[in-house]
Amino acid sequence: MTTIRIRPRSPLRHALAAFAALAVLAAGAAAHAQAAADESATPRPAIIVEKEGHCIEPADRIRRDHPDLLRHQRDQTVRAGVRGARVSLRTCVDCHASRSNGSVIGTSRNFCQGCHEFAAVRLDCFECHSPRPDGAPALAAAKKPEDHP
Repeated sequence: MTTIRIRPRSPLRHALAAFAALAVLAAGAAAHAQAAADESATPRPAIIVEKEGHCIEPADRIRRDHPDLLRHQRDQTVRAGVRGARVSLRTCVDCHASRSNGSVIGTSRNFCQGCHEFAAVRLDCFECHSPRPDGAPALAAAKKPEDHP
């Protein structure tokens, strides 16, 4: 018959194992905290912000609430005749139109179109509203009637 000898575990082994486990947990927690603090960990659209830092509200509120702010102002304008308010699509376009094409739409690097494409949200504001600031020239030449089939 074979005898199996069981060696008692030393307190030093337990202490080393506990220390190694704590070190792994601490490293993981530190990495997680760094990733949470690092803004590059959150994907963002590759847009050009022409006048950064001058928005009417903090950027995180605008990202979250701009549809509601614009909708509220739309209702105030249409129903109550309030014009020229601080929250207006014209104010946004005046600040955020690209210097390269004078518009907030047109390419995925433009302010409004870039964010809406990134979020897969339909951008229908400019079916009625101008995507250019007042006085900005249109870049695309108007098509002549003979250009149409």
